[in-house]
Amino acid sequence: MDALFFAAHPDDAELCCGGTIASLVKSGKKTGIIDLTKGELGTRGSVNLRKKESDSASRVLGIHCRENLGLKDGNIENTPANRLKIIKTIRKYQPEIIFLPHYYDRHPDHFNTHYLVKDAAFYSGLEKIKTPGLKAYRAKRNIYYMQSYSFEPNIIFDISDTFKKKIEAVKCYSSQFYSGNKNIKGKETFISSKKFFEFIEARAKFYGFMIGTEYGEAYFAEEKIKINPETLFSI
Repeated sequence: MDALFFAAHPDDAELCCGGTIASLVKSGKKTGIIDLTKGELGTRGSVNLRKKESDSASRVLGIHCRENLGLKDGNIENTPANRLKIIKTIRKYQPEIIFLPHYYDRHPDHFNTHYLVKDAAFYSGLEKIKTPGLKAYRAKRNIYYMQSYSFEPNIIFDISDTFKKKIEAVKCYSSQFYSGNKNIKGKETFISSKKFFEFIEARAKFYGFMIGTEYGEAYFAEEKIKINPETLFSI
């Protein structure tokens, strides 16, 4: 893979990075999503329905792979066993770039995913951690994406051409987000309201405005990013 997106729950990657994912796929980059849990604690829907929705969203985005590691929703722990699952996944797909949640967020699963994946991404490069059939490998860069809480980004990805594709992928999760389908059972939540879609668009427009485009998705990288004469005039 060129890029591998790690997410705590099915729909997190689409919601936070859907435009970026669609844009990477469109540009010919091999792109995948790794969901850590099945979202079994979700207020609405079910595990089986969430799986069908995830499959639909994957087809919309055109990604090259998607796996679910089956960790416990609401109990993502940074344990040796869980780190090994992430390490095996990284070594299997050998992504150049890993996308993971930012550590500043309201949902414990989100910031716990950050620390779990970040640690595993480092340990994946250690040869003395053995994974039969899979060699040690470390991605070139980790990039953190924005979820509930805002932070000051140092990367904003232009998704003007793929924002509609992002929304199409998010709408695949009709059990979680507003769809107008009254047959979906479960109490109303903030993310299932129509206002939440307005929030998604407003945030994308805000970050798009900051880089002079229509829509954008915000990210943060701890490492400095190299710029040379060839790339300076393309940013």
